[in-house]
Amino acid sequence: MQRKRVLITGAAGFLGSHLCDRFIAEGYHVIGMDNLITGDLKNIEHLFKLEPFEFYHYDVTKFIHIPGQLDYILHFASPASPIDYLKIPIQTLKVGAMGTHNCLGLAKAKNARILVASTSEVYGDPQVHPQTEEYWGNVNPVGPRGVYDEAKRYMESITMAYHHFHGVDTRIVRIFNTYGPRMRLNDGRALPAFIGQALRGENLTVFGDGSQTRSFCFVDDLVDGVYRLLLSNYHMPVNIGNPTEISLKEFAEEILSLTGNKVKIIYKPLPVDDPKQRQPDISKARTILDWEPKIKRSVGLKITYDYFKSLPVEELTKQPKMFVSIM
Repeated sequence: MQRKRVLITGAAGFLGSHLCDRFIAEGYHVIGMDNLITGDLKNIEHLFKLEPFEFYHYDVTKFIHIPGQLDYILHFASPASPIDYLKIPIQTLKVGAMGTHNCLGLAKAKNARILVASTSEVYGDPQVHPQTEEYWGNVNPVGPRGVYDEAKRYMESITMAYHHFHGVDTRIVRIFNTYGPRMRLNDGRALPAFIGQALRGENLTVFGDGSQTRSFCFVDDLVDGVYRLLLSNYHMPVNIGNPTEISLKEFAEEILSLTGNKVKIIYKPLPVDDPKQRQPDISKARTILDWEPKIKRSVGLKITYDYFKSLPVEELTKQPKMFVSIM
């Protein structure tokens, strides 16, 4: 039987590479695509020797052509860390707008089902807690985070327009804080930043008073939720994340306990528009997808910590240009 073919954009990134692994394991022919502006070929080099995997070094903001049959598209191409999208704001907006437009056009031409990767950032600094899919958000479009937040909100809008106007078979996943192996150690997000500081023997930096909350989902659970959503019959947005909430102060203390490091936690001013709370309501995922996270944070953190410990020394000592306490 011929394998179904799936295109995964952002394939060399953190989430994209894990999705490539999952779809290969499920028997698909995977076409990975990435312009490598933030992705890393090291994340997928183990796949190059496999017959059902091919890779295109390509920018999805340009016209996309894939020869032959295409059954599914997963659009995960986008800078996702604050360091990236503050450094390359125009590219962030372009991949959310033009890149999504091109992927939707390809889905229409190939009669393929497409799933686009949105984010909890569409909720901004939420005034509703926990966040349900019906909440419209509290976003500052002209703030420093607006380039990422509004790119994802536009992504959702054009996806629904293609669904209603062109009849394209679409899915939208709203991803909450996710962690695991292949995260970049110095990408500005709280978890790799805390672990990196602990491994280097530095004090852990918490912004604000540390009372702001996040909900961390291990990457294997996230990928399973995305896989189930793609194969479901539901076209409206679905939150995928871990509803177990923890303050960043408590989280920093967990990292110190995990690493056995005796450094201190220090506090710095809170960045502009930093969300005070992040907790998904996953009622829809539970009901529609029969999905909820299974991997405990203690287990996932140990796996992630062991991964970071295994990195070359030069990776551990590479300093981030900035650090903000967001996803």
